[in-house]
Amino acid sequence: MAGQITAIKVQKRNKNRVGVYLDGGYAFSLGSLVAAQLSRGDTLSDQQIEELLTRDSVEAAYDRSLKYLAYRPRSSAEVERYLSQKGVGAEIRDRVLDRLREACLVDDGAFAQYWVENRESFRPQGRRLLRQELRQKGISERLIDEVLSGVEEDRSAYAAAAQRAVRYAHLEDETFREKMYGYLKRRGFDREVVAETTARLLTERGEGRAGES
Repeated sequence: MAGQITAIKVQKRNKNRVGVYLDGGYAFSLGSLVAAQLSRGDTLSDQQIEELLTRDSVEAAYDRSLKYLAYRPRSSAEVERYLSQKGVGAEIRDRVLDRLREACLVDDGAFAQYWVENRESFRPQGRRLLRQELRQKGISERLIDEVLSGVEEDRSAYAAAAQRAVRYAHLEDETFREKMYGYLKRRGFDREVVAETTARLLTERGEGRAGES
């Protein structure tokens, strides 16, 4: 494919890409950023063309990753899985992830902290369930242990229970106990924390009723 560049034309359907013509015939397309270094009259070897196409693939995958990251922070494993599903090869994925890490756009430690804080704010749950979710996101056990060390299960369990207690307000105490116990267990809290939290809510219910009479 080696040859001399005889024309560089912006594509009609995609203004961000150009067609590169060698020796009078169309050869390949590149993103405008990668093609910016080229000029008509330049001679390209096969190796240079391969390097240009690789850079173009990296830029395309990087841009795709930025759009994926725009919705919420992602772990390294999430980005890699996403790119793999889009047909991006391993070498290109590695280069894109290195670039994202250098730009601090992907940071597994920061992601794990974000994930736990988000759960604590909007959907409190126990360490067991948090650990399971973080593993699914590809976070290392070391980082999981580190971020979960700051989770106060009793406080999180009470926050989760207080939200659910409103829905259970009309229930009799025994039914309330059973449903709350089951709910907190499903939220990944330890049995001891579940029992203590449920007992606390029942006590508060009793005190509230006494105050009303």
